[in-house]
Amino acid sequence: MTTAITPKAAGTAARQRGAWFLVLPALIPILGLSVGPILYGVGLAFTDAQSGRTSSTQWVGTLNFSDLLHDTLFWESFRIGLVWAVGVTVPQFVLALGLALLLDQNLRFRWLARALAIVPWAMPEVVVGIMWRLVYHPDAGVLNETLRSLGLGDGRDWLTGLATALPAVIVVGIWAGMPQTTVALLAGLQNTPRELHEAAAMDGAGAWRRFRTVTWPSLRPVALAITALNFIWNFNSFALVYVLTNGGPGGRTRLPMLFAYEEAFRYGQFGYAAAMGCAMVAVISILLAAYLVGRLKGGDE
Repeated sequence: MTTAITPKAAGTAARQRGAWFLVLPALIPILGLSVGPILYGVGLAFTDAQSGRTSSTQWVGTLNFSDLLHDTLFWESFRIGLVWAVGVTVPQFVLALGLALLLDQNLRFRWLARALAIVPWAMPEVVVGIMWRLVYHPDAGVLNETLRSLGLGDGRDWLTGLATALPAVIVVGIWAGMPQTTVALLAGLQNTPRELHEAAAMDGAGAWRRFRTVTWPSLRPVALAITALNFIWNFNSFALVYVLTNGGPGGRTRLPMLFAYEEAFRYGQFGYAAAMGCAMVAVISILLAAYLVGRLKGGDE
């Protein structure tokens, strides 16, 4: 028994085909430039691919992942990456929230303050790294010169000291990443109905209570999204730390991406480096999923 296709169903199918036809030009670059390389990298992780070898690449199964589990240098870089990501993301969010709240006020020259707040966002990471290397310069840097003028010591070499390298780099990461967080939070603040603030003020609610009961509930989805994205971006940082310290001193700032880069392009271990990338994606996805689930459950309660 056959079912007749109604004109309405036929029209719906035609519209769906038309929608796919319109989306196809955008999907092709995504498949070719994103999905394709990702799948190639995953496949490469199961091979012994190396640079400069004359023999053909062989399939080695999970050997690279087995070696990775016992690679203490990689897991130390992973620990450093987590310290870096958390150490940048958390202060970055707190400072950006304060700046967004300030820029949301009806201040004089607010347009100028907003423009200046996003200046670091317009600067390439390489330029930011070079600029801050000059700031941290042990002899002629602005930071050490300021400390000397205030009588707080003769200064120090911030980027080569074992105890100061990672904190110094974290400060740069916070400064460089604040603008996009500020812009996202400011957009969320401007979507909060002013009538709710006015009603809460008329009921006698103070600034903190208005923030907790009116501002934060409406801002929470934006805060959750930008925090998660910042954590991913910060953990995958490469250019900024590469320019500042190149992973030194003594590996104190060797983030996982730097470690994988060295394995691939300094030592030519492409298969092993691809396995590192897969492991980083898997672990960060699990941590991020646990974080998002916890935050969403907290919001439901």
